[in-house]
Amino acid sequence: MISLKSIIFNGMDATPIEVQVQLSSGLAKPEFNIIGLADRAVKESAERIRNVLSALNLSLPPKRLTVNLSPADVEKSGSHFDLPILCGILCAIGILPEESLSKYVIIGEVGLNGTILKTDSVLPTSVWANKNSLGIICPGDQGGEALWAGHQNILAPFHVLELINHFKGTQILPIPTITTPDNRQELNIDMSDVHGQTAAKRALEIAAAGGHAMLMIGPPGSGKTMLASRLPTILPEMTPEEILETSIIYSIAGQLNGKNLISQRPFRSVHHTSSAVSLAGGGANAKPGEISLAHNGVLFLDELPEFNRTTLEILRQPMEAGKIMISRAKRTATYPARFQLIAAMNPCPCGHLGNAALSCTKAPRCAEAYQNKISGPLLDRIDLHVDVDPVNPWEMETKKDELSETSKQIRERVAAAYARQIKRQGKSNAHLDGPELEKFAKLSDELTEFLNSAAEKMGMSARGYNRIKRIARTIADLRGAEEITMADLTEALSYRPINRGKYGVK
Repeated sequence: MISLKSIIFNGMDATPIEVQVQLSSGLAKPEFNIIGLADRAVKESAERIRNVLSALNLSLPPKRLTVNLSPADVEKSGSHFDLPILCGILCAIGILPEESLSKYVIIGEVGLNGTILKTDSVLPTSVWANKNSLGIICPGDQGGEALWAGHQNILAPFHVLELINHFKGTQILPIPTITTPDNRQELNIDMSDVHGQTAAKRALEIAAAGGHAMLMIGPPGSGKTMLASRLPTILPEMTPEEILETSIIYSIAGQLNGKNLISQRPFRSVHHTSSAVSLAGGGANAKPGEISLAHNGVLFLDELPEFNRTTLEILRQPMEAGKIMISRAKRTATYPARFQLIAAMNPCPCGHLGNAALSCTKAPRCAEAYQNKISGPLLDRIDLHVDVDPVNPWEMETKKDELSETSKQIRERVAAAYARQIKRQGKSNAHLDGPELEKFAKLSDELTEFLNSAAEKMGMSARGYNRIKRIARTIADLRGAEEITMADLTEALSYRPINRGKYGVK
């Protein structure tokens, strides 16, 4: 019996799979069976492999060929089992050496002519193989992706014949190469493009520095989407650990772009028609959704009340826990989901509540129903609530060199504040909780009494109370101060209105 190694992923957790191949005598013609709880994509590999053998001028012997994927009680899915099964068969008929291949984890889909095609999860497979002192055999186009895990023992053939020749000693597979990602690619947008909106820009800077969730409320054309789209230009750079973790999620989802890792914080803009599954993740193979693809980055929801309410409620638990568990009939997967929520909405369906010249005749009743589409618990989890007013015409005529700061200038302050947080507590202020919050966002007796009084008058929840302290901590970090002052606290309170802002309906 031949035994080789492959792998599957349940969320971020790896399960090693033993690919067992056995030839049994007693038949007049070949018989090919794949067992071990394999799905249709895996079973179809039998036909692909028959054609590959034919392309190599090889054929199956007149015996019963059985491929068992162990453990048998774990469902196997995906076309990446093509290559390990093919390698096992080639070992069984004496073409490849089992002793050498048993030291590798093998993944890859094969084409009918023997080419080795791209597959999902190459990066996390390389990470797992490296930790377990194993090599990895993967598609040639993804050798650079495997190399990013720090792995050195990588074979990345483009064709099955290259792999055979390598182990026969007639060809040496080259070492994969990688390109160094640019951690700060220049975008064609800048914060200086936004005219006016000084208060909203200030709130966006605080959100970027501390990783806080933010909701912008204002009429159409006031610049909410424009502001949100420029948030990536002021975010702090990702750490190597964040780059690897985020890239692993994209690799599992099959969205890793070529040989480059995800080196810039993700910015996922989700349309309001998106389903709950696309947001949370799931499907037959429990793939990561938008909130996991936004891990270590930003999830932007424009036209927030237009989302299905059930879909929005999915955000509540991941916003607190930083991860999401996807439970399906055949498997349960857990993915990281430490994202920064940025949302925008109009105050009412027509968008012109408070403007006598433009608002509809249904105001303010229509606004109440519109805003009530968003549940109180979800709103309570959003740190910064900002009213975005229409821009005055004369502000639109201001020359660009007379506008407020550029993204580079703001990013320098954001990066300095973020660095203080990492040095002090190892995480951003938005993720402080419990004893950490008491230690690093400590208030004086005077400030505590003031906050307690404000919280009582505003009807603030315990969650909202702690979020005010986190925001105040971030504002102090932007000033480069260790102590939180009254000015920091009052500014933080201004982003936590009693109702839903001046556009809210009492």
